[in-house]
Amino acid sequence: MEEPINREGRGRGEGETTAANKRGEYGTRGDEVSSSTTPERRTYFDERVAVPRDDVETGEGFSFRKLWAFTGPGFLMSIAYLDPGNVESDLQSGTVAQYRLLWVLMWATVLGLMMQRLAARLGTVTGLHLAEVCYRQYPTLPRIALWLCTEVAIIGSDMQEVIGTAIALYLLSNRTIPLWGGVLITIVDTFTFLGLDKYGLRKLEFFFAFLITVMAVSFGYEYVVAAPDQGQVITGLLLPECRGCGQKELLQAVGVIGAIIMPHNLYLHSALVKSRDIDRTKKSEVKEANMYFFIEAAIALFVSFLINIFVVSVFAEGLYGKTNADIHALCISVNNSHADQFPNTNTTVEADLYKGGVFLGCTYGTLAMYVWAIGVLAAGQSSTMTGTYAGQFAMEGFLNLQWAKWQRVLFTRTIAILPTFFIAFYEEINQLSGMNDLLNCLMSLMLPFAVIPTITFTSNKKIMGDFANGFVSRVFSVLLSLLVIAVNTYFVLTYVIDLGISNIAFILFLVLFGLVYLLFCLYLTIDMMLAMGHARLASFPIVQKLFSVSTTQGNYSIHADEDDEDSNSSEMSDVEGADEEVSQRPDGN
Repeated sequence: MEEPINREGRGRGEGETTAANKRGEYGTRGDEVSSSTTPERRTYFDERVAVPRDDVETGEGFSFRKLWAFTGPGFLMSIAYLDPGNVESDLQSGTVAQYRLLWVLMWATVLGLMMQRLAARLGTVTGLHLAEVCYRQYPTLPRIALWLCTEVAIIGSDMQEVIGTAIALYLLSNRTIPLWGGVLITIVDTFTFLGLDKYGLRKLEFFFAFLITVMAVSFGYEYVVAAPDQGQVITGLLLPECRGCGQKELLQAVGVIGAIIMPHNLYLHSALVKSRDIDRTKKSEVKEANMYFFIEAAIALFVSFLINIFVVSVFAEGLYGKTNADIHALCISVNNSHADQFPNTNTTVEADLYKGGVFLGCTYGTLAMYVWAIGVLAAGQSSTMTGTYAGQFAMEGFLNLQWAKWQRVLFTRTIAILPTFFIAFYEEINQLSGMNDLLNCLMSLMLPFAVIPTITFTSNKKIMGDFANGFVSRVFSVLLSLLVIAVNTYFVLTYVIDLGISNIAFILFLVLFGLVYLLFCLYLTIDMMLAMGHARLASFPIVQKLFSVSTTQGNYSIHADEDDEDSNSSEMSDVEGADEEVSQRPDGN
């Protein structure tokens, strides 16, 4: 049953003054006080799904009705864990290491859930998504840099989705639609699907759920026909080791982690949770919303995890240890027209989305190839749409700028399609599939610029109040982020070294880029430490000018206890003079 929609929001009347706008709206600078002439910022998700209100105050038990009302944002978020880049990473993991990296996939998904939890809490507690909080807290230069990095990640992800869709259409049409034709088709179909949101938010969420179901059925079918060894699947999940693994398997494990956690997905999830109609002035409602959003996200990522297991296991069973000659002979024996993709040599198969589909067709029949293509097509289409939404949220948040959806699609898709089209037109399909490694490398580089701000703001009591991360949660989040960033940095360095480029100008560019990159990461890390309560360091004027004003402004969270407010007032009394200077900066400069 469809939940009723509230387009106006609740918890305050028009022009009503609440505890939030007496102190300054959630996450805003201290001088930006909301009023009846300054309406609440909204995305084009301006609908609000009503949540059943019974038992909110008493907090009596768990309600499936409420869980249903909160269901939606987590499943849209989970699509990033099922995009064509992830699917290709899964099939390569099975081909290279058989079942031995399944535990890496499982713990990478758990780590992703922890980061998504923080992003969702930020949006739920403050009523602002991550990009909007960045706009209010960071000075102009780092804010613009963060926006550019987010756009790079979105465009890189979009290129993977274009590649996946083009390959799916190439397989479905049995080479009738050329790769470059499939690339062009992605422009039209994306505009078509994005028009669905005019029919209502819940219908849009149902459509995404349908696409996830298509992926589950498609890849589940492959799992059934491949019939992998269930004992080895369970062992691979529960045994955290990789016997006999070398450099190739290690790189594949790093690639799995890099493909799972998408930087722009944190921005997306923090915005999607704003679509539920909760009264943020009531602590009980916010606490309840946090709980249900976490449960929903856990269920959604569990579904995505199962689908990823299907893909890894199918190719672990069928392609691990096989040579190109083995698959070539198999395809010839069944008169498969794609047999030429596997040269008649004794080299180990290097799988990709296209070769994976051909292998399935040769081994389990033509139907298996078409079912695989349908699953990849659903992955590409769903990821494209959520990527567009993430781009819209990033642009309106970082730049305080709203574009129409078709303008946003045109902007992102044009940049993504140009290089993809030329490679598809002039090169062979293996070059097109090989771009996924480069794009995974690119998105791995961008990950710190979503993870660090998320931890920074969710650990800051002046923004989150009593919902701020506790000490253990802070330590755990920081350690996990350091692990992910270190793993991804290793992946990037290895990828660059393997390119074997000896051009001096290129090497100098990489060194310069690396220095700038590390300095920006250091800046964000110092800002995170300041936000966690280093008040003495925050008293220096240069810190006031260069870093997030959330490190120096007074407490404006509506969910802080009075004792906390008094403590913060006392703690920050030595920087009041500097606060006045900061509050005069309209944009943090």
